[in-house]
Amino acid sequence: MRFVIFVNGLVLQFFAALMAVDALFFHATAASFGLAAIVTGTVGALVSLASASSPEGLRRPHIFLLTTSVWMTAALAGAVPLGMWSLPGTDALFEAMSGITTTGATVMSGLDGTPRGVIFWRATLQAVGGVGFIVTGMALLPILRVGGMQLFRTESSDKGEKELRNAAGFAAATLTVYLGLIALCAVVYVAGGMNVFDAVTHAMTTLSTGGYSGYDASFGHFSSPFLQWACTFFMFLGALPFAWYIRVYYRGIYRSEQIEAMVWTLSVTIFGLTAWLTVSSGMPASDALRLVAFNVVSVVTTTGYASTDYTTWGPFAAAAFFVLTAVGGCTGSTAGGAKAMRWLLAARAVVAQIKTIQSPSRIVTVRYEGRRVEEDVLNGVSSFFLFYFATFAVLSLVLSLLGLDMATAASGALTALANVGPGVGTVIGPAGNFEALTDPEKLVLVFGMLLGRLEMLTALVLLTPVFWRETAF
Repeated sequence: MRFVIFVNGLVLQFFAALMAVDALFFHATAASFGLAAIVTGTVGALVSLASASSPEGLRRPHIFLLTTSVWMTAALAGAVPLGMWSLPGTDALFEAMSGITTTGATVMSGLDGTPRGVIFWRATLQAVGGVGFIVTGMALLPILRVGGMQLFRTESSDKGEKELRNAAGFAAATLTVYLGLIALCAVVYVAGGMNVFDAVTHAMTTLSTGGYSGYDASFGHFSSPFLQWACTFFMFLGALPFAWYIRVYYRGIYRSEQIEAMVWTLSVTIFGLTAWLTVSSGMPASDALRLVAFNVVSVVTTTGYASTDYTTWGPFAAAAFFVLTAVGGCTGSTAGGAKAMRWLLAARAVVAQIKTIQSPSRIVTVRYEGRRVEEDVLNGVSSFFLFYFATFAVLSLVLSLLGLDMATAASGALTALANVGPGVGTVIGPAGNFEALTDPEKLVLVFGMLLGRLEMLTALVLLTPVFWRETAF
């Protein structure tokens, strides 16, 4: 336990350093961020000094606790400067949790006139959260065997580590790819007409698939078709497995079944909705294709940018976007959602079960990337979907009991679990935000965002009495 507490102290110090950087470069909010840095850094230093220890003796239950507590500590640290600036406590926590989990839901309005220091801090939270989830997904969730992630460990992480000789090299390569894509995205945005500040902050929130923007109109503030197509492309890149980039560089192997599945899903959906929008509204096909591609990719990759209010396209489009909220990007990316790999395995498991029912004596094997998928992986995927939709139902019910209409409650619950950002409807849709919700409703969504980012089971296991009864601390 000392090591778990020690790591959380280091997290506080890390965020204090980020606050200090923000205070140094943005004078309008320097006092708030400077004081937050001092308070957070002091608490972090005291905690670390009091619990300094090595990871020797760290066991699997401790990793569950470490993973969840670090994300909670990061959100609390991220909320400190926002609260010292002007946001109420619940709003500050909501905004910080949404940022660090790269959800992108916001309670802030008047963003066009918000100080740049606050806008940059929101982008920083999402950039840190994006790379943090890559590390969590590739290093911790496979060890914890959450939702079939052990398959991903054998598919990507081990190969990457062997190619780079050690895990540290693999982590460094991942960070290099991540920062390189952010830098490239920023350069493209500047070339498209953005100023440097907008380009940097939006590049950070694009590749992290977070979706925080510095404007109330989200990415729709930029009417340039070039910028919208560029953003569509980089959102897609952020939702690809980062181990895939490393594999392509070192081995020249481009094929990935989950990438192929995501591409097919995006292609069919985009062209189907484009045809619908063109016929139903009479919009030129080129404009319809751009708007549909941008918003579909934004939702599927869980980025949450909006270039228009797509809920006005009709009930068919609104229903399609609601379903797309749960899809998600690829495993090992910054994207949230259920992930393409799990949907692919679930579909193949259903097909295998149907074949087994038709021919009971027949042995049907589920394969992924040319290899047989073990039963424990399929059980993990099944358990994930069970808990995913059960948690969605419970959160929807709680939100409706707190006073939200059923459509808003269901949309809010799903967008929080999938870490997407905007929901559907007039209140929390792409044209609105979460500011009008009550504090209890916001806190329920904060919990939902944490569950979604930690893929449910990692956090829910801590709520069971058995975990605390059988874990020696």
